Amino acid sequence: MGMMEWTTGQEVASRSPDEYALCQVSAVTFLPTSCGVRDLPGCTLFTLPPEIDLSNTAPLLAAVTAAVHARGGRLAMLVLDLTGTRFMDSQGARLVDDVRRLLGGTPLRVAASPHGVPRRVLDLTGVRRDVPVYDDVPEALSA
Repeated sequence: MGMMEWTTGQEVASRSPDEYALCQVSAVTFLPTSCGVRDLPGCTLFTLPPEIDLSNTAPLLAAVTAAVHARGGRLAMLVLDLTGTRFMDSQGARLVDDVRRLLGGTPLRVAASPHGVPRRVLDLTGVRRDVPVYDDVPEALSA
């Protein structure tokens, strides 16, 4: 049996089908799912998906950026809802920090379950020092 050989998509495209037999892997783009944007009195609530990692942080940041720009100077406060997020790695903490920078002086609040993974990631990465984190959405909205 021959040695396994890894190739790029471009190399694969230039070969005949007989030159490779095992498998072909294509790039997959993951889009944010289960996101929602709601305008509430005095703020905008952005609900984030159940999982946040390297596969979806760029589209999520783009979606938040679009929501912020669509509101122009009318955005008084942004609340990121992580209460339905079950998994988040350090890329999620980076997302929150990138949103904080995007907003400049506009207040940002995060709602994250007290015993959930996102809350722990925000604690461990130190993002919580710069962004207030509340136990649920009503608490974040009323603080």
